[in-house]
Amino acid sequence: MEGLKVGITGGIGSGKTTVCRIFEVLGIPVFYADDRAKALMNDNQDLMATLKHTFGNELYSEGELNRQLLAKKVFNDPAALRELNQLVHPATKRDYHQWLQKQNTAYTLKEAALFFETGINKDMNILIGVSAPQNLRIERVKSRSGLTETEIMARIQQQMDEDEKMSRCHLVLINDDLQALLPQVLNLHQYLLRQATLMRNES
Repeated sequence: MEGLKVGITGGIGSGKTTVCRIFEVLGIPVFYADDRAKALMNDNQDLMATLKHTFGNELYSEGELNRQLLAKKVFNDPAALRELNQLVHPATKRDYHQWLQKQNTAYTLKEAALFFETGINKDMNILIGVSAPQNLRIERVKSRSGLTETEIMARIQQQMDEDEKMSRCHLVLINDDLQALLPQVLNLHQYLLRQATLMRNES
């Protein structure tokens, strides 16, 4: 039987990946939707053909996606970004469901920046938000990516308002470098195990 499906979301630099790594140590499998989307844009022939048709053949060089060129085409063009998401998300969703069939834990995690924006929140039993102050998120992204503050702000502005996103989640983890993250995740893990047991007993 399929386990409890848990989503994890948050803005850029909020620490979603850090949270997911802790869950992996606890034995919980994680589907990293954004990483899989990037892989599919290089591996899925149908998706690659559609992206070339939509954004130009120059998007690929020797079979490899030019990510910088794609970013230039979409990040300052909301319509182009929407079109990209409409092409990539269905392929990622199919990939997720194939992955899900291979899991046998009490619950699984799906990590993604976009849930509400794409409607995939409806596929989840529980949605967890990871929250951090915007200034801290910007510093984290600057230190790991080499992006400028202007570039990071452009990406933040393309995403749903952070307060709105967190208000739509069932539970929120605070990753502000002041409150310890590990105890929050351990408590959440026990809660999710209980919820998974309740779901099994009800079915």
